[in-house]
Amino acid sequence: MPMIELTAPEGALTAGGREKIQSELAAALLRWEGAPDSAFFRANAWTYLHELPAGAQATLADDAPRFRVDVTVPQGALSDKRKAGLVEEATQLVLAAAGLPADDAGRVWVLFREQPEGTWGAGGNIIRVADLAAIAARDKA
Repeated sequence: MPMIELTAPEGALTAGGREKIQSELAAALLRWEGAPDSAFFRANAWTYLHELPAGAQATLADDAPRFRVDVTVPQGALSDKRKAGLVEEATQLVLAAAGLPADDAGRVWVLFREQPEGTWGAGGNIIRVADLAAIAARDKA
């Protein structure tokens, strides 16, 4: 039940990149989480694209666009190795969606929010990692 959000300045993504970045980021997150490619997990991997109006994002150095990818997952869902893999892939996907070269990777930051056990609610219920693991095992079978 992961969520992934991309915040980008309006107009920073190419038309083609804007069209597909959300599905690409969601698929990458599910892959790195080790979730099965099933209807349940695809339906519960939510993505958000937040486009900031002109002038809403700046640095002291320049006005080149910067991108923030926020990843929210149950605590322990991603090992350090999986986080590193997701950071690398998400960065590449965002750069491609913006039409930027790989050497602009410093413009993309990926931040993780891990929800402690018992703090994720959906459908009127608390969702626990064991619940998700049982669904994943069922879907893999």
